[in-house]
Amino acid sequence: MAAFALDFLWITAALYAGHMAAYFGLGWPLAWWNRRHPERRIQTDRRGEDHARAEIVQSLKALVPICAMMGAGLTLQRHGLTLWTPVEGWVAAAGMFVVSVLLFDAWFYWAHRLMHWRPLYRFHRLHHRSLAPTVWSTYSDDPVDALVHQGYLLVAPLLLPIPPLVLIAHRLYDHLNGQIGHAGFEYFASPTARRPWPLVCTTFHDQHHELFNYNFGNFFSVWDRLMGTLHPGYDRKVEAMTEGAAPSPSRPGKTHPAE
Repeated sequence: MAAFALDFLWITAALYAGHMAAYFGLGWPLAWWNRRHPERRIQTDRRGEDHARAEIVQSLKALVPICAMMGAGLTLQRHGLTLWTPVEGWVAAAGMFVVSVLLFDAWFYWAHRLMHWRPLYRFHRLHHRSLAPTVWSTYSDDPVDALVHQGYLLVAPLLLPIPPLVLIAHRLYDHLNGQIGHAGFEYFASPTARRPWPLVCTTFHDQHHELFNYNFGNFFSVWDRLMGTLHPGYDRKVEAMTEGAAPSPSRPGKTHPAE
């Protein structure tokens, strides 16, 4: 038991340090770049940066349960207390990375929809205070909200033969996707981010913060398209930006419940 506890503590501490390095290591350059390109701001009538300090403080808190869940999953796997042993070989590892990304995208969509359910929304409300998200908004969550959205990090090592390095690579990819997706400035609009392609750009999640009831997905727009929760103007907006139009607000008026 002592060995298990010690492993859990050092793995969780290492994960937290890694998350901090990734959070600030990407956040500072993105924030600097955004200041140099104000014309790429998606919501031109809001400045999310005014709330950056509060978002950073909350993110430092929310990352504790996220890293603890991932640390617990990896510790259980390290001690052989999982359903499967991790696969071996680069081909199998690459395949498991793809499987993990697809499964997490489904997990995130339905967890996100769940947190918008009225009895649970009080745990998600904090994240939606960021009406115009920034690079610092990614982990600005209530701890319960963080546990629900990122509970996959505990479950995956228990139920999947996923190697530790693959789960870490998955987490890094999710972090990059999340921080860029909350950046509030659009640089990645392209044909691959709209129909018929399943990928998304920053505008996708920005519309969720702006309009609340649309675009619940994470890596892809597939679940939103299937379930009818994609913002009806998303594809047209991405197409316009791809053709050179500047980003602009999506809403005709103030429709967000926080306003």
